[in-house]
Amino acid sequence: MAKLAINGGPKTITAPFPHFNSIGQEEMAAVNEVLASGNLSGFYGSWREGFFGGPKVRAFEQAWAEHFKVKHAVSFNSLTSGLIGAVGALGIAPGDEVIVSPNTMCATADAVLFWNAVPVFADIEDDTFNLDPASIKKNITPLTKAIIVTNIFGHPARLAEIMAIAREHNLAVIEDNAQAPDALYRGRYAGTIGQIGGFSLNYHKHVHTGEGGVMITDDDRLAERMQLIRNHAEAVVAGKGVADLTNMIGFNFRLGEMEAAIGLEQLKKLSPIAAHITEVGNRLSSALRDLPGLIVPKVETECKHVYYRYALKIKSDIIGVDREKIIAALEAEGTPRVYAGYELLYWYPLYQQKTAYGPNHFPWNPENYRGQVSYAKGICPAAERMQNQELISLQLPEHNYTAQEIDLVIKAFCKVWDNLDELK
Repeated sequence: MAKLAINGGPKTITAPFPHFNSIGQEEMAAVNEVLASGNLSGFYGSWREGFFGGPKVRAFEQAWAEHFKVKHAVSFNSLTSGLIGAVGALGIAPGDEVIVSPNTMCATADAVLFWNAVPVFADIEDDTFNLDPASIKKNITPLTKAIIVTNIFGHPARLAEIMAIAREHNLAVIEDNAQAPDALYRGRYAGTIGQIGGFSLNYHKHVHTGEGGVMITDDDRLAERMQLIRNHAEAVVAGKGVADLTNMIGFNFRLGEMEAAIGLEQLKKLSPIAAHITEVGNRLSSALRDLPGLIVPKVETECKHVYYRYALKIKSDIIGVDREKIIAALEAEGTPRVYAGYELLYWYPLYQQKTAYGPNHFPWNPENYRGQVSYAKGICPAAERMQNQELISLQLPEHNYTAQEIDLVIKAFCKVWDNLDELK
């Protein structure tokens, strides 16, 4: 029985895995073409030729829409900006409520606060870590106007049930699909089920442009409103003949021509990259599923998981070792960084003190908001259990994961589990 590295034994993985770099000669040539043109951004912030961006931006948006089989793709300089544009396009108003997950990146809820509306956190399922439809139902009030569903870690949420709830209560649905590009839900791409879907092109996603985001929709009106919010709406509505001025405050959320050129090349690589990561995740699960007290990621029937995070649960009551010791032992063996999960959003001071704008607790103050939302600890027990005790994950797109590297990760896990008594 080998001694664990954390206790002075030999490491299983003796050299760090190379970081995966999907940027190649194709992207370099595309950027050089843009540089040679001198046209680094074709956008104009007024209603004229160029309002919709330069040729690379428009070609990228068309290619993205075709790949995901939707009518419209609207590019942004980040998914954060895209979510702000999407919430605004839906007409969300000050004092409205929008249901979101606490188990996601802060931008998902920030996009609600941006329009002076109020995020309401529903609990998650303890197997896929996505929003629990039953908890969504419990959190609907007369003030609820929309749901933002995060397809977390690369696995789609229970979208059919969530869409049925939304139809019953006349709610809009935005899918935050940052972590699940090319994931499938009942034969459709995740991100295409709600009224609007969003994708991230941040540098550590499956494919990237450094920074960037794309919103997709089949709704002509929502696409137009996102385009307006992206690009100085208030200066454009008169010339374009827009009658509904709700949330027609515009920004500079525009993507540049170089990023769009990179995006065109990266999009060609998305499906092979996502397929490889899915294969890596499935192989890890096949090898690790029989380790006691370790629960591998669940993949629902008719779903494809693209494993942005390979998320496992540790049952300390079974193995007699707490999560932090397991993480330390795995990392000592040389595994890539092991994450303990997201800090839950409503634990942030922003929500605990209900202060976002100015000193008077806006937008939660009674002059703006007529609801009674609580951010007390305990409101999302499944999410809190995952964060406090059980969840660990590997970020699979960080590395290419050759067959040998997968074998080494499996070997490291098995070594730790074979020597759990050393950690007790």
